[in-house]
Amino acid sequence: MAAATSTHSSLKLKPIGDRIIVERLGSTEKTKSGLYLPDAAQEKPQEGKVIAVGSGKMLNSGKVVPPSVKAGDRILFGKYSGSEIKVDDKEYVFLNEDEILAIVA
Repeated sequence: MAAATSTHSSLKLKPIGDRIIVERLGSTEKTKSGLYLPDAAQEKPQEGKVIAVGSGKMLNSGKVVPPSVKAGDRILFGKYSGSEIKVDDKEYVFLNEDEILAIVA
């Protein structure tokens, strides 16, 4: 149920249910051989920082299961997971908790 972290105080969104707001972490600008890639040719990173989490998943019994991630966690997610949303010139990915592959330790 965390709101935006202090470094993202301008983000005034709170996800609902088991949704999670993620900010992608850096992308590769240079190949192993030293060539620089234009933005259009770069792959989008599949690692991100959790900005905010919803209250959790509601089960059929009515019980709410809290999310296993919290704001500030670094996570890995699938290449085509989530929905990309632009807020105040920053891009965020909205994921369901099921789309998270791992928490980076």
